[in-house]
Amino acid sequence: MSGYMIFSGTANPELSAEIAKYLDMPLAIASVNRFSDGEINVQIAESVRGKDVFIIQSTCAPANDNLMELLIITDALKRSSAKSITAVVPYFGYARQDRKAAPRVPISAKLVANLIEVAGITRLVTVDLHASQIQGFFDIPVDNLYGAILFIDYIKSKKLKNPIIASPDIGGVSRARYFADKLGLEMVIVDKRREKANVAEVMNVIGNVQDKDVILIDDMVDTAGTMLKGAKALKDLGATSVMACCTHPVLSGPAYERIELGDLDELVVANTIPMKQGSKKIKMLSTAQMLGEVIRRVHNNESVNSLFETN
Repeated sequence: MSGYMIFSGTANPELSAEIAKYLDMPLAIASVNRFSDGEINVQIAESVRGKDVFIIQSTCAPANDNLMELLIITDALKRSSAKSITAVVPYFGYARQDRKAAPRVPISAKLVANLIEVAGITRLVTVDLHASQIQGFFDIPVDNLYGAILFIDYIKSKKLKNPIIASPDIGGVSRARYFADKLGLEMVIVDKRREKANVAEVMNVIGNVQDKDVILIDDMVDTAGTMLKGAKALKDLGATSVMACCTHPVLSGPAYERIELGDLDELVVANTIPMKQGSKKIKMLSTAQMLGEVIRRVHNNESVNSLFETN
């Protein structure tokens, strides 16, 4: 028997199955059910005593249910004498609430970090945290993996005639610059003013995009308002095409309709969140190999960072 086991929550079972296939091992058996009032009930169906255990569970919509499920599975494993419990959370919900941006508001990302630690999780693996400083909210090891490893090869395969990287806002400059450096490209910035949550107004583009194939880089796409207004502003200034690479396809509200009707030529996302519907404009890349390799390396006490340094 292997010294580690992989359990899947119900948030993204397809991704869990892909990871298990990459590692050439079965998913461990656990039943996750709900009482008639919605309470979650978990039973681990095999022994985990002395094992390194990995739980794959994004805290995407419905965020509260998926987060609570992760915590309850963790409690069941802890009470079953698992040696260690690593939460593999491809999409970390509540990460947008990482500071007091206004009076009398919570720092929900810190609250979730506390819940995860108290439940008994001993390590967190996630992909492209909305704000990398959230790692500091935890007193356990956190591996914040770079989604760039998925997109760079895809961008190269497109063989764009005159590519340039763009950040959709000032806050995403460091993420976009990483892509620009890896691909040896120049970078522009879309400057916007956000009036309220999920509503954005593009104000200006810093840099020249005339006759350029623009690649917008962001960590997530939610209602797609920011992304589509950015694409329109770029095309109004002479961009030949606009492609967006966003790790997490939250895609809530009118997102799908906006993408179909908007100026964005292609949206490339990762499968950290299962998509509600398909679209000819959306290309999904798999994180299974990356996450599977990280699971293997964590269990074997090998370097995780070196996986990204070689790309």
